[in-house]
Amino acid sequence: MKNIIIIVILFLAPLTARADAIEKLKTFIGATHSAQANFTQVVQDQNGKHIQSAAGVMQFQRPGKFRWTYQQPYEQIIVGDGAKFWLYDKDLNQVTVKKLDAALGNSPAALLAGNNEIERGFVLKNSGNRDGLEWLQATPKGSDSSFSAIYMAFDAQAGLVVMELNDAFGHKTVLRFAGLQRNPRLSAQQFQFTPPAGTDLIGE
Repeated sequence: MKNIIIIVILFLAPLTARADAIEKLKTFIGATHSAQANFTQVVQDQNGKHIQSAAGVMQFQRPGKFRWTYQQPYEQIIVGDGAKFWLYDKDLNQVTVKKLDAALGNSPAALLAGNNEIERGFVLKNSGNRDGLEWLQATPKGSDSSFSAIYMAFDAQAGLVVMELNDAFGHKTVLRFAGLQRNPRLSAQQFQFTPPAGTDLIGE
């Protein structure tokens, strides 16, 4: 499988400038039921060197349903249908499938797409203002998480605009979002996946 870090992540809603980052996150969990946005993704190594980039469109419907379509540099589709997690790599003609709970764990998707009890899985901390944005740090409580820390940056007008994911190997994935549609009406078919005929199936 190509070494593209696949991050299933969701979008936060616009909120008032006076709310801190933790309040914004909690307001999102309660108020945002679906969303669609464009994204770019950049991966940096432990020295800050750019090693990967990708772009595409994400959609989600809480709880537990999402679709990420990677359009560049490779065509990949990630779907969570509420029960299973599907990863389709067109070039490899391969589909990986797992139980959704096992795939998400203490991941960013669990932080944003799960139920309202976010502090059961994460320690939340306001991280102050940087580059004109208000930052939040979320540290997974579980020892099995792939991430050491997750940072979210909030713009008073646009909600969550940047997310930084730090993994155990010192790599940092930076996601930027644009064109957010909050609570759009999304087709149920967007969150279903049927492997194409002849595709290699790996997993459950």
